[in-house]
Amino acid sequence: MIQRNDPPDDEQASNDQADNLGPPVKTEYKFSHVTTGRYLPTPGKAPGWPFAEIGHWKMDVDGTFDDWIAELIDWRREHLTRIGYDDANYRRPELQWAQRNFVHAQMMVEDRYFYDPQAGRYTVDRYLDDLEQRYGGIDSVLLWYVYPNIGIDDRNQFDLARDLPGGIEGLRGAVADFHRRGVRVFLPTMPWDNGTREQGQSDWQAIAELVKAVGADGINGDTYNGVPRAFIDACDALGSPVVLQPESTISAEEALIWNVQSWGKKAPNEPVPPVAKFKWLEPRHMINYENRWGRDRNHDLQYIFFNGIGYNAWENVWGIWNQLTSRDAESLRRIASIERMFAPCMVSRDWRPYLHTLQAGVFASRFPHDGITLVTMVNRNEYEVTGEQIALPHVEGTRYFDVWNGTGIEPRLSLGKAHFDFTMEGSGFGALLALAPGALCDGLDAFLTRMRALAATPLRSLSRQWKAIPQQLVAIAATQPAISALEGMVTIPAGDFDFVVGGAAIEGQTWEGVDVQYPWESSARRNHRHHMRMAAFHIDRTPVTNAQYLQFVEASSYRPRDTHNYLRHWQNGAPPKGWDNKPVTWVALEDARAYAQWAGKRLPREWEWQYAAQGTDGRRYPWGDAWCEDAVPATNRGRRLCAPDDVDAHPSGASPFGVLDLVGNVWQWTDEYLDEHTRAAILRGGSAYQPQTSHWYFPQAYRLDQHGKLLLMAPCKDRSGSVGFRCVVDAD
Repeated sequence: MIQRNDPPDDEQASNDQADNLGPPVKTEYKFSHVTTGRYLPTPGKAPGWPFAEIGHWKMDVDGTFDDWIAELIDWRREHLTRIGYDDANYRRPELQWAQRNFVHAQMMVEDRYFYDPQAGRYTVDRYLDDLEQRYGGIDSVLLWYVYPNIGIDDRNQFDLARDLPGGIEGLRGAVADFHRRGVRVFLPTMPWDNGTREQGQSDWQAIAELVKAVGADGINGDTYNGVPRAFIDACDALGSPVVLQPESTISAEEALIWNVQSWGKKAPNEPVPPVAKFKWLEPRHMINYENRWGRDRNHDLQYIFFNGIGYNAWENVWGIWNQLTSRDAESLRRIASIERMFAPCMVSRDWRPYLHTLQAGVFASRFPHDGITLVTMVNRNEYEVTGEQIALPHVEGTRYFDVWNGTGIEPRLSLGKAHFDFTMEGSGFGALLALAPGALCDGLDAFLTRMRALAATPLRSLSRQWKAIPQQLVAIAATQPAISALEGMVTIPAGDFDFVVGGAAIEGQTWEGVDVQYPWESSARRNHRHHMRMAAFHIDRTPVTNAQYLQFVEASSYRPRDTHNYLRHWQNGAPPKGWDNKPVTWVALEDARAYAQWAGKRLPREWEWQYAAQGTDGRRYPWGDAWCEDAVPATNRGRRLCAPDDVDAHPSGASPFGVLDLVGNVWQWTDEYLDEHTRAAILRGGSAYQPQTSHWYFPQAYRLDQHGKLLLMAPCKDRSGSVGFRCVVDAD
């Protein structure tokens, strides 16, 4: 992309001399070598009380920039020595793609743009086309197939990869589809998964084998403060070199040596943008900043542009859709376009943050490489800033371009400096390019044309408003009405009912978009309350048993198109001995619906299930308000599933209407919800299985005012040894 037709000059030597022989430091900055934070202290001294919080405008930030840089150069030199720094992994050609990994996305495999359950195929092109249309596309993707569903049963993180549609072969095909589009692929590893089925080998060996099997390029270390070296060693041993990408701050800083990439988060949103510590220590270390719950991401985007790093454009957060606003998406498109075009500059070892600017609240960074210098700029003011923005040292013959707006620019020359006059939008961005005499930049004209077309739409004209994505409740057809309860069913009389329930999902707090949107609500939210006039209906006294399901299979010859994990616990086409009266499990929502249709029944609406379990007095459990150990199966805290109890084993757990086995044996399918990106099923009743060692496992919901939300992808993955169902029939 970037070429020269003459030898490099001695710019680096001059810079080093300036760093070492400059004027004495006036403002001292002493930086600790034991700090574990993500960000370096910013220049400028905050005023004392009472102006510490309200007097940032008093700070002489620009006047301390050079002192800050001088002190940080010394700190960096010593700090790298203290961690025994070796840059060998950053020089490995097979890992250097990470230095161009500017836009990353964590993607839920349940995203409907990624997989089409009706067609039974991965739709990688549809997924990528959407991102390219909205914000310019991605350079890498993290395929996320574990949390929040893990812990619904005893399948571990590696089992869930094998349970994806098509198994390992299908996953390898999806990875190949991403590679065909030039997108690298990360797989996740979870150190906290020690309560499900024991893998029988180390995490690093298991994920290394998976990486090799599917052709992945990197490993994301969920909750890791630096992915251990064992992971890169295990992958190297199998001939599958990987980029390691820890989620959290590298705490043992020598891990910077082999973690050539990381995530960033929680950058302080202050008037002075911060500098990323690990980018300063090693400019080739790529950071993908993430703010999964952020709704206004302008600060995020200014931070990455100022630091020359990348972004994690994470929108599907555990099935909760948090889409970039139009303004943020367009800002990311333009930032990523510039960073990709000048990728060698972005990892320059001569990166200089906090260039002197001419306007208060405008900050700039310089990224020089091989005769080409990119200057990125951010306006921290809410208002537009016009006039001269920055003055740069000028060398005769240098050509200048306003790359943010896609035009050439003629500066005012004075006293050896070039003064640049242009407008920056409020909370906006700018970028200048300086081409030294003789320096060439391939594709520059076409690039400027593209940027000029983008700049024709001011960012201020685009919406910054965030909106929750609407959800729909999937319809359930009514059954033929029955005057009286069929065999094995209980009649639930009509009555007034206060339907009060909340989602038990671990994350999302109480923000709009969490959980589900009932038909009477304007958007999804965690907590729900609705007074209902319930019609009478009939409900199965117990969950459908293995024996009953066997009758269905034999009578209908039903066989799902996707058979993986279907009736996984059966042997030779029948329930194991002693399992006839236990609830059938390892059936997907589709399998349960097929049984219900054959039986002339349907699955219950969630509020029907809760009404049958709770009655009209709002009790917490089917039998009353206090937990009763005798009313439910014994809790299983082991690493493997146990057989469920018989459906009639706990008569003391009956509801006011006499309905049995509602809580604590197996979860039960009820309603399905979907939005443009995600499908999910509401599960009721909880199960006996409680994997230990981590709070990240699928949470139980034994109380009648709580429900579980299971993300749906395909029957092969959705089926579980802890999920069964019961049916209802409409009453005449």
